[in-house]
Amino acid sequence: MRPMFRAQPAVLLAGLVLAGAGVLAQPNHVDIIAPTAPELAAYGPHAVGVRTLAATDPSRPDILNTKEGAPTARYDRTLTLEVWYPAVLGTGQSPGGEYRVITRDPSITASLHGQAVRDAQPRAAGAPFPLVIISHGYPGNRYLLSHLGENLASKGYVVVSIDHKDSTYDDQKAFASTLYNRPFDQLFVLNEMARLGRAGSGSFLAGLVDDNRTGIVGYSMGGYGVVNVIGGGFSAASVDFSSAPPNRLLAERSAGNPGYRNSIDPRIKSAIAIGPWGMQNGFWDAEGLNGIRTPVLFVAGSVDDVSGYERGTRALFEGAGNADRYLLTFVNANHNAAAPYPAPVELLGTNGEPPAPYAHYADPVWDTVRMNNILQHFATAWFDRHLKADVARQAYFELVPQGKDAVWAVDREGRTLPEHTYWKGFKRGTAVGLMLEHRAPQD
Repeated sequence: MRPMFRAQPAVLLAGLVLAGAGVLAQPNHVDIIAPTAPELAAYGPHAVGVRTLAATDPSRPDILNTKEGAPTARYDRTLTLEVWYPAVLGTGQSPGGEYRVITRDPSITASLHGQAVRDAQPRAAGAPFPLVIISHGYPGNRYLLSHLGENLASKGYVVVSIDHKDSTYDDQKAFASTLYNRPFDQLFVLNEMARLGRAGSGSFLAGLVDDNRTGIVGYSMGGYGVVNVIGGGFSAASVDFSSAPPNRLLAERSAGNPGYRNSIDPRIKSAIAIGPWGMQNGFWDAEGLNGIRTPVLFVAGSVDDVSGYERGTRALFEGAGNADRYLLTFVNANHNAAAPYPAPVELLGTNGEPPAPYAHYADPVWDTVRMNNILQHFATAWFDRHLKADVARQAYFELVPQGKDAVWAVDREGRTLPEHTYWKGFKRGTAVGLMLEHRAPQD
C-alpha cells in the first residue's frame, strides 16, 4: 500500500513525509500524493528503477559557433538523460532514493526524494513497455518533471527525460540554440531509445522499450519542440525572429519545407504540451497548425504571462484543427501550471531577486502538489488511452467542461445518482478551478 501525503506547507517544510514503511525526516519529495488527488495520480503496481545515460548526436549544426552567411559549423552534441522504468527490487531493497539536483540558482543544489531505486533491475514481465519522452523548459533540467517520470514508470512505461544542452540551469546559452535544437533533441532521443531498446544492444534497455508506442511531454520550450515534432511546422516569419539561429536554419522545420512533412515520426502516437512557448510570437500560423494530426493534450494556466494563454496555448488548441485535442486549464495559474516539482526548501528566502529561484517553481495561486497530482492523473489516462489502447480511459475526458459546474450527487451508500456529473476520478469539490475542453478533428 502506497502512502498518502497531505499537501500542507507546514508538513512539507518540516519534512515529515511517509515513504515505504516508515517516516523519514526528508523534505523535497516528488512522490507526494495528496488526499485530495484524483484517483489516477496514485503510483501504479510496479517498483521504479532509474539510471542516468549520456547520448551523443554526431555532426549536429553548432548554432552558437555559426556566423550569419558563413558555412554552418558542426559538433557532436551530447545529452544527459534520466531514464525511469518498471523494476524488480532485490532482497533488502525498498522503494526510495535521492536526486541531487542543480536548481534555478546554479549555486544552490537541492536534494529531492522519490520512489525510484538507482540501478534497480529492469522488470522483464510485461515488456516491452511504451516509451514517454519528457522535455523541460528554458532553462530547466531533466529532473523538473521527475514527479511525472517516476509516476508513469510505476504504471508500465519507460520514461526518458532530457537535459537539453545550452538550456539547463548551469548551462544556459543564447536562445537561438534552444530554438533550433529542441525538436532535433526530442527526435534524436526517440531514435536513441529505440536503438538501446533493441534485442542485443547491450543496454539494460534491451527488450524493455516499445518505441512504436511513444508519447512525448514538453513544458514551455519543451512544448514548443513537441508542437513542431508532431506536425506544427514553423511559420515563414519565425525564420527571421530576432533570436532565430543564423542562415535561416529554422526553415528546415518550417511548414513551407516539403522535407519537413516527411520528418513527422509515426511512432509518436500522442503528446502533452504544457504551456508551450511560441504561438504568441508568431512561430505558427494556420498552415503550420493544420499539419498536426497527432492526438494532443494541451495544459495551461489561464494567466500564463510567459507563453500566453488566449494568444498562446489556447490559440494553439483552437488552431490545430486536424488533431483530436483537449485543453486542460488551471484557472488563475501562471506559467508554472502543473509541470515543475514543488520548490525545494533550499530555495526558501531566495524569491524576489532575479531570477527569483523560488518563484521559478511555485505558483502564486495554486498549490504545486495539487497541480502535479492532477497532471499525473490526466497523463495516466491520456497515455493509457493512446499508447496502451485502454478505451475505458476515455471516460476520464468526457467531462462537464467547467469543473465548477459539475454536480456531485452520491447517496449514503456511495452510489451515484442520475444527476451526478462530477469529474470522473475527482473527489467532491476538487474539480473547482479546472476546465477541460475538447475539439474533434475537422477532417
